[in-house]
Amino acid sequence: MARKTTQNERVKIAQQVIDGVYGYQEAADAYNVTYQMVYGWVRKLKAGGPEALVDRRGKAKEVAEQSAEDKLKQENRELRKRVRELEVAEALLKKSGKFNEGRIVKPVSS
Repeated sequence: MARKTTQNERVKIAQQVIDGVYGYQEAADAYNVTYQMVYGWVRKLKAGGPEALVDRRGKAKEVAEQSAEDKLKQENRELRKRVRELEVAEALLKKSGKFNEGRIVKPVSS
């Protein structure tokens, strides 16, 4: 089981592999992480520099960083969620017998 690492550790480990101090497996063994993690860090460091090794799991992009396509996708997700919520509410009303052809009907008193 690999351990959690900080961004500075990831940069240090990847840089040591790039500099030839360690091979991928040697670095993984020396720092108690997996080969796949080291390989990914090296690839990301070469492609995007140290900022590419920031852990952003579970964090959405800032609105300013989003492209027009990303904004449309987010809006689409929100609208789909709202439609689903309305469908569930409608189904509950139908099941309770208080929904009739798009109109809410008052229960009949006996």
